[in-house]
Amino acid sequence: MIHRRKVLLGAAAIAALAGALPAAAQDVKEINFGIIATESQATAKPHWTPFLADMEKFTGMKVNAFFAPDYAGVIEGMRFNKVQVAWYGNASAIQAVDRASAEIFVQSTYKTGGDGYYSVLIVHKDSPLKSLEDVVNAPDGKLTFGNGDPNSTSGFLIPSYYAWAKNNIDIKKHFARVIGGNHETNMLAVSAKQVDVATGNTEDLERFEHNQPERFKEIRVIWQSPLIPSDPIAWRADLPAAAKDKIKHFMVDYGRPAAGKSDAEVARQVEVLKNLQWGLFKPSTNKQLIPVREVALFRDKLKIENDDSLSAADKAAKVKEIEGKLADLKKQAGV
Repeated sequence: MIHRRKVLLGAAAIAALAGALPAAAQDVKEINFGIIATESQATAKPHWTPFLADMEKFTGMKVNAFFAPDYAGVIEGMRFNKVQVAWYGNASAIQAVDRASAEIFVQSTYKTGGDGYYSVLIVHKDSPLKSLEDVVNAPDGKLTFGNGDPNSTSGFLIPSYYAWAKNNIDIKKHFARVIGGNHETNMLAVSAKQVDVATGNTEDLERFEHNQPERFKEIRVIWQSPLIPSDPIAWRADLPAAAKDKIKHFMVDYGRPAAGKSDAEVARQVEVLKNLQWGLFKPSTNKQLIPVREVALFRDKLKIENDDSLSAADKAAKVKEIEGKLADLKKQAGV
């Protein structure tokens, strides 16, 4: 029932923007900016409003915020040209590039200047679980688990490889109950002891600490992943060049000194970015996704190699196919 409601909400959100401009128009007067659902719209909207207002002023285009109830809503919005520019995680950006005519043009940086963040597993502060090993070694059917959105990099893809596949854990068999939600939902569930362990990430933990400090005190991190490349911003590839130039110029200059921009204005823009957990933007391309694509393929390869229901011949064929895709990615990366 919940899944059906999310689908209907996502469809309604897209339908509500049915009057959006066609990207093929050369004189773009209005764009819709997609924002992935890592937290509730009510929590996210105040942080996004000044940034999108600045984008509107700089580009001369009306900029509408597009909040969907899940990551798929933003991907589908771009696919049907109801979203022209969007913030994605790396895993959701892969889907958008492959299915929704998306093209990455800038990458966010962390507000401290770093180029990435980390996936985490969290538990209640009073939990007896102290490490990933404790979760892995727990008897099947003992623990409950809050998983991330299937299109989330840190909430789903990264832990599915590093935490579960590498430890031969089938989460459907290992956990008594698995529920899915965005990062904020998972943190609330852990703080309220509704699940034993859940996924999250370091960026959203900071958001949660700022927005709900008392709930944050109830949470403890027991595992952290390798570094994940920071999030990309993408536009539809068929957006007119003039509109692309304005949008990229806005993004790359935002928070940086520029002609006619006062020191006070630069400081204000930096503060806007900090409230979004971001530092300055830097140019990027679809090549940013290669390391995350590799993780997804390695995860699938491990699953196949550990699947006892497959014959040796079937395993060999599927593994060979994945190794071919990995070799293609290395060529794309210039390795």
